[in-house]
Amino acid sequence: MKLLNTQIIIPAWVLLVVSILTPGCDDGLDATLPASNVTINLEFPAEVDPSDVSNEEFMFLNVSNGISTSFRRGETLNLIPGLYDISYSATVELPNAASATLKALRQSVVLTKGDNNLILSPYINITADDLIISEIFFTGTLQRSGNQYYGDDYIKLYNNTDKVIYADGLTIFESMFTTTEKNNYTPDIMGEAMTVDALYTIPGSGTDHPVNPGEYLLIADTGVDHRVMNPNSFDLSGADWEWYDVSTVPSSLDIDSPSVENLDKWYCYTQSFWMLHNRGFKAYGVARIPVDKQIYLKDYFYSFDYEIVTQAGTFPMSRQAYRLPNDWIVDVVNCSVASDYQWNVCTPRLDMGWTYCGSFDKDKSRFFHAVRRKMIGLTPSGKPILQDTNNSTVDFNPMVTPSEIEIQGTAKDAYGTPCTVRTYDGVTPMPVDMLQ
Repeated sequence: MKLLNTQIIIPAWVLLVVSILTPGCDDGLDATLPASNVTINLEFPAEVDPSDVSNEEFMFLNVSNGISTSFRRGETLNLIPGLYDISYSATVELPNAASATLKALRQSVVLTKGDNNLILSPYINITADDLIISEIFFTGTLQRSGNQYYGDDYIKLYNNTDKVIYADGLTIFESMFTTTEKNNYTPDIMGEAMTVDALYTIPGSGTDHPVNPGEYLLIADTGVDHRVMNPNSFDLSGADWEWYDVSTVPSSLDIDSPSVENLDKWYCYTQSFWMLHNRGFKAYGVARIPVDKQIYLKDYFYSFDYEIVTQAGTFPMSRQAYRLPNDWIVDVVNCSVASDYQWNVCTPRLDMGWTYCGSFDKDKSRFFHAVRRKMIGLTPSGKPILQDTNNSTVDFNPMVTPSEIEIQGTAKDAYGTPCTVRTYDGVTPMPVDMLQ
């Protein structure tokens, strides 16, 4: 998704007063609890004519009980006071006759009795005209002893367009902040950039690595046949790329596959070797960085402060990382688990939701599972069309079998049970004739 740099204006008509009936109204609910009135100010981008906006929908997600309730203009809504994530979506007809989607999100909003005044700033959602993340396998596999095996994690990218896209210069990255720990970082740059701690780039002169419509790129942690070391794993020696780190820790050395080309490492926080967070507490994405490595590493350093609050007291902290401007980011997927999720580590313009493997921290059922982007149809040539609304909650199938386990028919659990199904997205089955 490319972002639009626009001036925000507030037309007079966008003051939307929504009366929310909570217990205490004449609806048969508990009359001991008061009603709330919610006034929502919608701040539209300057290029949006309010008269061209239609199909508006507001969604209130109660963070405590997980119940979502939606309503449109003129409809009555029953809610209980509490902590909510509030989202907005609508359709808008642009001056160039194109139809686009407007979206907005506010997280961790406390609705109390009496009047509640909120501001939502919708933005124009534009589908990425580039490679997108189709799958993240971060959980890893288990050995037959039940111990975790490391090194077979991977990310898959996909050309969801109808044209050839060159992968040269595309950077995969990991967020520094986690979705399970929210702090007040200062200065707060989330509106303009993400904070990242790992960046690896596909090398090339610009036209060396074409990716045709409907084709995938497999980017592996370690591009070897992992079945040699763990019979429950699978073969990644045919991956398109791998990330490789020259470790300065003698006891933790990375493996450089002779059959898979290395990504160009721009930066990583670790002194040994990088792997995806195996419980999925980070955000992962792809970006097109328009400056060279030396300039980026010199000019985009980010120092920030925050406080850690513990039973022993409050402690000031200072850290450093790199900032990645939102305008350079093509796609982002926030990952987390329901029991520990606190926030998204990027602006809602990049991702309004999150996806997961496992229900709680260290959930052992997460192993042998991945998150895979949903298929919404097929092209005339039979290639998948994947969903991309910049909302990982609705765009991804969580906790599904990784595509490489399906393709290779390898183990889907610690007992070595072979996988015997093939799907487009972890859910939608492939027809029999596609498997021959």
